This record gives sequence, structure tokens and C-alpha cells, in this order.
Amino acid sequence: MAAYTFPSSWNRAFLRLDGRGSYGSLKYQGSGTQDSVPDLIVEARGVAGMDFPSGSGVSFSPYLGVGYRHLYNDSRGYTSTNAAGYRRYSNYLYAPVGVTIRFDLGKRWVLAPTGEADIFIRGKQKSRLSDANVGFNDVTNTQKHGGGYRFYLMVEKDHLAFGAWMHYWDIKDSDVQPTGPGTAGLEPANWTRESGIEFRYRF
Repeated sequence: MAAYTFPSSWNRAFLRLDGRGSYGSLKYQGSGTQDSVPDLIVEARGVAGMDFPSGSGVSFSPYLGVGYRHLYNDSRGYTSTNAAGYRRYSNYLYAPVGVTIRFDLGKRWVLAPTGEADIFIRGKQKSRLSDANVGFNDVTNTQKHGGGYRFYLMVEKDHLAFGAWMHYWDIKDSDVQPTGPGTAGLEPANWTRESGIEFRYRF
């Protein structure tokens, strides 16, 4: 993950750009189960906000912006119920709205929790159904409903910051598109949960 915050020239306002990428193996649960499913996530965001310090060692930094999230999932093979898998490409456009609260703990230590709602704007889901059945056409579905949220609990001192985070997405059923003669398909409702420990060095 990398982020850059532009130095403010408008009093307490700020503009931050950040991006991240991750790759790992997931466990699929749906039509049976499947282990070690390759999964890639790439995300880019831009947010703008303003710092509101108070006289009691507490400051509030609300922000809003726009984000793009790309997921690649390779479920080729068979689940525990012998259902055939296929490759999936997900693209989400969303609007992050959140706030960071900073508590001065003394001796330059700061506790900085962040809460954010991710307002889902639109999604496109490309499914290579031909991986599972050569008689099926690859299909692109549109997703219109869903949302997410994320939380961070960071501790900061000078150039260093560390803490825990959690991201969650819940996307509803897509529209229905034809997949072949007399057949149609949709991307069913799904959810994604990520969590981890993060260390940052601020230049």
C-alpha cells in the first residue's frame, strides 16, 4: 500500500491519493467448497477533507472522495460437490465517506481510529463461463446495489504508525444476462471480508 497527502495550501484542507494491491489464496464457499483459490485485489482512491482541531487534544478529519476496486478470482477446477469453477473479474466504482479522529496521548503519541462507509455506485462483473462449460458464453453483468465499510485503529508517533484494519463488502445480485441458447445467468450476492495488521512509515 502507498499513499500521498498533498501539502495543504488552503488552511486545514487536504487531498490524499492512495493505492494498494494484494494477492493470496482464498477458500470458496458456495456450490460446495474449494481451497487455495487465487485472488488478486487492486484498488486506487482519491479523497479530500479538512482537519478540525479542538482545544482538548482531539481533532476530527472528515473526508469524501471516489474509489476504484478491481478483483480477479480464479476458481477453475471443481468444488467439493463437483461444481466447475471459472475466472471472474470484478470492477467496482464507489464513494468513500469517513472520518479520522486523533487523540493526543502525550509525548508525541497519537491514537487515530478511522471509520468509513463505502457507497457503492456501480459494478461490472465479467465471468468466463466457458472455463466451466464450453457451451456457455462469457458474460458481463452489471451490479447496482451493495456497499461496504472499513475501520482502522492506528497508533502514530512522528514518522511511524501501526495498527489493525478491517474491510468489508456486501454486493447484491446483479442483472441477468444470456449465457447461451435458452440460458441466462447472474452474479449472485456475495460478501468479502479482509483484516490485517499494518505498519506505515511517513516521509
